Amino acid sequence: MRFEGTIKSWNEAKGFGFLASTQGGQDVFVHVSALPRGSGVPRVGQAFSFEVELNREGKKRAVRVAPAGQAYSAPRRSHPREREGRSPVAVLVGFVLVLVIGAAAYGKFGGLFTRLAASDAGSESIAVQAAPVEVPVLFRCDGRTHCSQMSSCAEAKYFLKNCPGVKMDGNGDGVPCEQQWCTSLFAR
Repeated sequence: MRFEGTIKSWNEAKGFGFLASTQGGQDVFVHVSALPRGSGVPRVGQAFSFEVELNREGKKRAVRVAPAGQAYSAPRRSHPREREGRSPVAVLVGFVLVLVIGAAAYGKFGGLFTRLAASDAGSESIAVQAAPVEVPVLFRCDGRTHCSQMSSCAEAKYFLKNCPGVKMDGNGDGVPCEQQWCTSLFAR
């Protein structure tokens, strides 16, 4: 229910005052936050319409205050939307779903481009003769026969293939210097 009243007292420093109702009765507490924005500092005797609610202590206070003769309009506040939290399980399920769809699409269409390229290449049979390329000889047989005398796997392979009397392939598998040069990640 709306009441009419006037400001009986106002404490500008603390931002509150009291309204005296035109219907009589007790003065009603009013806080500056209940007044409409932009209405300025209320003056003693200024007329307002208001509604009354009880605060936590059970005392009356004026709420939804508006200048007399004007309808109360709720302040428009722009509340940022609260972020809807997603559970980690939902995020994980979504991620797995995207992976499954991606894998299915790759399985269905992944080879499409290579098949198209192969069919295009097959329709245009062009015979290309590769000219023999001469590789410069980097190594020469100079009498070395052991792995400890080599400086790389490539050199050891050259000696095993091209030079007589080498002692670099102890197990006879065709890979020289397996313990020194030709078993590392960087052996060529």
